[in-house]
Amino acid sequence: MKASWEKTENNQGVLTVEVDGETVEKALNQAFRKVVKRVTVPGFRKGKVPRAIFERRFGVEVLYEDALDILLPDAYASAVKETGIEPVDRPEIEIEQMEKGKPLIFKATVTVKPEVKLGEYKGLEVPKKDFEVKPEDVDAELEAMRKRQGQLEAVEDGTVEKGDRVIIDFEGTIDGKPFEGGKADGFSLEVGSGRMIPGFEDQLIGMKPGEEKTITVTFPEDYHVKELSGKEASFRIKLHEIKRLRLPELDDEFAQDVSEFDTLEELKKDIENKLKERAKREEEEYRRNQLVEMAAANAEIDLPPVMVEREIDHMLEHFEQHLRFQGMNLEMYKQFSGKDDKALREEFREEAEKKVRANLVLEAIAKEENLEVTDEEIDEELEKLAEQLNQPKDEVRRLLEERDGLEGIKNQLLTRKAVDLLVSNSKNAA
Repeated sequence: MKASWEKTENNQGVLTVEVDGETVEKALNQAFRKVVKRVTVPGFRKGKVPRAIFERRFGVEVLYEDALDILLPDAYASAVKETGIEPVDRPEIEIEQMEKGKPLIFKATVTVKPEVKLGEYKGLEVPKKDFEVKPEDVDAELEAMRKRQGQLEAVEDGTVEKGDRVIIDFEGTIDGKPFEGGKADGFSLEVGSGRMIPGFEDQLIGMKPGEEKTITVTFPEDYHVKELSGKEASFRIKLHEIKRLRLPELDDEFAQDVSEFDTLEELKKDIENKLKERAKREEEEYRRNQLVEMAAANAEIDLPPVMVEREIDHMLEHFEQHLRFQGMNLEMYKQFSGKDDKALREEFREEAEKKVRANLVLEAIAKEENLEVTDEEIDEELEKLAEQLNQPKDEVRRLLEERDGLEGIKNQLLTRKAVDLLVSNSKNAA
């Protein structure tokens, strides 16, 4: 087999492949053995027609499609390996020559991984950011714990206040006509949560249980349902119930209820220590992310659109998994948000471009710095993974090998090493 690669423009090129006639003949024989099983010719039992007679009757050309199905995958894979290119999308195949007794010649138009021209990536200085844990941070964490321990109690005689949970019926109209999504019965809402359109929740404040009231609001100009954008709407509200969170006192008894500590001061100190540990992790993550972004910004790359689209696909898959944990799916989210597939993909595009760019730059840095991953390092990573999954390490390795997952582990470790290099060579490295 012969293969040659010629770059045409940007990240595309043409891979020209020639497969010798002997290999082509073997593929035609395989194709014949497959096709002849379905052929009936007078004077011969079904599937027993000699190839010469088959070709005289039907022509050798009827075997070409099946022969190409046999030849192309291996020939293309071998040509990619021989030329050293890294395709990032399926090729567009054009057959130049397919004749009995002659070599098969085909051209594959291929989008390949782009070249990365690295800019400055050593000696970078990360912008300062405050990660100091302040007393108010401890107080905020303590207040969150307090709210988690709070109990909702019905308010019989009072009026709605910000932060209350209410049960309401509402029906909205625009110019006196109801609109889709504008009506609900027994609707639960936390007043002040910002869940409803601006002005809606504020006008519930001061209402009493059993009271009915008409409020007027204006939909934002950028509202996701275009038919409602900028429109003024009236809502008839009926308030059924008010519930208010009763918070426990912050004292030693509270500390004993929510922790293993005897006093509130001990609990506060524990919260402070944990916040400091979290702040340290967040600072390290911030530094690493900033250095990657800076190195990526300093590099020159012509991103292939297909790589960005594929990353958006992955991000949408993860997003849908996240939605499922919340009892939703992507279709429900699109209906709720008023976004179609195109709008949803655009929402992820900027982040997808950043991720693809960063990954390419880190890969180029690893290559430039001759970074390598040892078998021992892969083995250590498998140990950690096996512990997380509560599975034997050998079983985890076997499953990964079956799915080509070991290469993914290796790439992750290589990426981590490249980021470590950025950190150790930054100006504010410890």
